[in-house]
Amino acid sequence: MTGEDAESYRAEVVGSMLRPAFLLQARDNYAAGKLSDTALGRLENRAVDECVAVQEQAGVDVLTDGEMRRSVFASQLVQATEGFEPVEGNTVDWFTLDGEKETSPVTVAVVRPIRRRRYLSTEEWSYLRGRTDRPIKVTIPSPTMYAYYWVPGVSDPAYPSTEAYLQDVAHILGDEVDELARLGATYIQVDAPEFGMLLDPHQKRWFAEKGFAPEQMVRLGVDLINDIIAGHPNVTFGLHICRGNDASRYMAKGGYAALAKEIFGRVAVDRLLLEYDDERSGDFEPLREVPEDKVVVLGLVTTKWPRKETDEELMARIEEASRYIPLDRLALSTQCGFASVARGNAITSDVQHQKLDLVSRVARRVWNA
Repeated sequence: MTGEDAESYRAEVVGSMLRPAFLLQARDNYAAGKLSDTALGRLENRAVDECVAVQEQAGVDVLTDGEMRRSVFASQLVQATEGFEPVEGNTVDWFTLDGEKETSPVTVAVVRPIRRRRYLSTEEWSYLRGRTDRPIKVTIPSPTMYAYYWVPGVSDPAYPSTEAYLQDVAHILGDEVDELARLGATYIQVDAPEFGMLLDPHQKRWFAEKGFAPEQMVRLGVDLINDIIAGHPNVTFGLHICRGNDASRYMAKGGYAALAKEIFGRVAVDRLLLEYDDERSGDFEPLREVPEDKVVVLGLVTTKWPRKETDEELMARIEEASRYIPLDRLALSTQCGFASVARGNAITSDVQHQKLDLVSRVARRVWNA
């Protein structure tokens, strides 16, 4: 394991945290031209400070900035580059917790070759570093996640192929990782919900309709991640795989078995953060495919609704997982962020705190952390 004492991280938050009401209002005012960049930045700083305090009080082992400066967990690449524009007619299916389908817009698409105007996450990381003496991490999207923003007939003039587009995305993300490492970042997490979507036949068809071959997309995605993180032996890298997370909805269901060898066995990260909060994620048997040099962070605590998991329930689930991977290579987290999209999931800040407390408390009980 690389990074500073990363093997001791047993209690994690995946990334995003609930945005405070004052920040959501500030974003509305900013969009309406009623708030300056400087004023919005001050309020974002305040929101990060409050987010840090919540995580420190809960006792998680590694902190994030809660993605307070982002409208969506992956929006910083669109915000930091030229080449994406608003479009109509690009949609994706979501599902409520009751399984009811809801079709939502994907509001932007790549329309020109993308060019970086600024770094994506360095400001986030630099500010967070100055607000806590606890270990911190920064999250970046995976390259193939940006398949979302490819629209046939709209994006084709920008690139000769979908692979050329994703290679360009990977180049920008590689520059980002290089700069984060130069600044001293020791833990970088790659978020790849598209891998979780590709476990579901419904969403595999969606990607195929866009012109992506799902099996090739997975292999290319792993290759691009490996290229991005290569050459940084002093940085711990994590890969988070979920099945969609927006307004307490999900995108996909299906166990990890179909992709376990291709992803778990080949991706060159140190930590796998895997969604495991309900039956949509399948059983733990695919963990047999995880190589001995990787830690698995079990996302057992749901962020989608205010379900009250118990210590005993989580400890039993961890024990079950340890039949497939040794306990000393396991850790615990929430299943995903609390607000992968700024509006957040249907839980309160009190419930968010309770769930983080639970993660920390159970981690201490299981690993004496």
